[in-house]
Amino acid sequence: MEKAKILIAYGTRYGATASTSEEIAKVLKSEGFEVKVVNLKKEKVKNITNFGLVIIGSGMKMEMWTSEAKAFLKKFSDDLKKKKVVIFVSSGGRALMEHKGEHDEIERITKKYLEDKASKYGLNPISMTMFGGVWDYNQISKIFRKFLEAEKENFIAAGIKETEPGVYDTRNWDEIRKWAKELANKI
Repeated sequence: MEKAKILIAYGTRYGATASTSEEIAKVLKSEGFEVKVVNLKKEKVKNITNFGLVIIGSGMKMEMWTSEAKAFLKKFSDDLKKKKVVIFVSSGGRALMEHKGEHDEIERITKKYLEDKASKYGLNPISMTMFGGVWDYNQISKIFRKFLEAEKENFIAAGIKETEPGVYDTRNWDEIRKWAKELANKI
């Protein structure tokens, strides 16, 4: 049996969703799938006809999806209803919420970012998840940086390390790879 062709279309602000998408693609390719990865800010998707599975990823900032990922969902909503769909988001705040024991908040944003988004477009994804993200103090605005200064202490307390000057990566790569491998078995 021929394996489904997979499209991973994502929107990113600071690069976390890009590298997460590439890692997911790497795992799926190792499982024998043909995968196309598209940064929606740099490339326009004309149609999704040839793909058996479409994975949509978006970075989160101030509880908002990227405009490119939202536009993709809107443009292809009718086509996506007829396909296997997966949705994931990258959220730098997830690790902090886990560390603080804010499980109700994690449930709230999971519902808002994933379940409500899928429902808005009439989608029934085979998988939805929220991964960690990246806080990059070198790329965020001065106002947002000032707002986040207080969080640096929480990063240290949560065991989040500075991966390079001003960059805090909250992703769990083993979790991402495990999820992608499980996804490969669902397809």
